Order: sequence, then C-alpha cells, then structure tokens
Amino acid sequence: MDGLSIIRRFAGFVPLRRGTVVTMTGGTPTMNDKDLGTRFHDLMEVVVRRLPFGLSRVVAPSLLGFALINGFTFGIDLLLLTAFRSGLGLPVPLAFTIAYVLAFGLSFVLNRALNFRSHAPVGPQAGLYAVAIAINYLAFILGVGSALTEIGLQYHLSRIVAGACEAAFMYSVMRWVIFRDSKD
Repeated sequence: MDGLSIIRRFAGFVPLRRGTVVTMTGGTPTMNDKDLGTRFHDLMEVVVRRLPFGLSRVVAPSLLGFALINGFTFGIDLLLLTAFRSGLGLPVPLAFTIAYVLAFGLSFVLNRALNFRSHAPVGPQAGLYAVAIAINYLAFILGVGSALTEIGLQYHLSRIVAGACEAAFMYSVMRWVIFRDSKD
C-alpha cells in the first residue's frame, strides 16, 4: 500500500448508517475496519518514512504524532491564555494555570486515543498523567514561564520558551511511563 492511498483512506469520507456510533479507539469500525487511532498512526508512519536527511531512522511515528497533537493543543493553550490574561485581565499565574489545565486535558485525550492508541485502564494513566503535569507545571510553566515574564519577557514569549522545555519532558513521560502499553 502506497503512502497516497493511506492518506486518502485517512482523510476520506465514509457515509455512516443512521445510528452508527463512531469512537476514536475501539467501538464501531469507521473506515476499512480501522479506527481513527490506527489511521492516525498509519499517516504518521507514511510521513516519517518520507523525512529527509535520514531522520526517518531516528524519528518515531509517535514523536511526530505528539508534535502534531501538542502543537495543536499548544495553540489552544495560547488562545486561552490570551483570553484569560488580555480579555479577562486575570493575573499571569492564574491565566497560565487555567489555560494549561484545559489544554493538557485535551492533549491527554487526543494522545491516548490517536497517538499512543492505549487500551490500558484510563484511571492509572490519568493518575500518572496528573503527577507528570504537576511536575511539568511547577518546573516549566510556573518556574520558567513566570520567571521569564517577571524579568521582562512578554508573556506569550515566556510561554513559548516554557513550552519547548515541557515538550521534551512530556513526550518522554507519555511514551515511556504513562502509555507504555502503546502499540508503537
């Protein structure tokens, strides 16, 4: 199967019969007996195979999926941060906190279902994730983000720097601790 046909299958539209339930993992098959998590992973594999400069040998499909999902949720985080800080006038640490919790909740759901395709019990994973984001929050969001804002860096830029630090930490924790049952 070539890459283009996988992309077509991933992005294609399949009409569903009335009453059909579509879930991100498991449940009723959505397209060619593959759930969205499998299709997402297939697409990441196609893209990774085409990376230049030998990167395909060192970049895992789950790393690309993490970058895509977390890039999206980071954008959501920045939009919420702007709304809470500039729109509602909340203090920076409170605006960081609310935006962070909402965006990371979305990240957990999307990474669990699409990227790592985990079928382990969600309770223990959510507990491990809560510990990881608490450490991440204290070290990078409040620590790095607030410190950089305090010394004069604009709050969006300080959040971007903190985001780069947290990305490396969170991918490592998600891949090798939280979703270690992954099919990757």
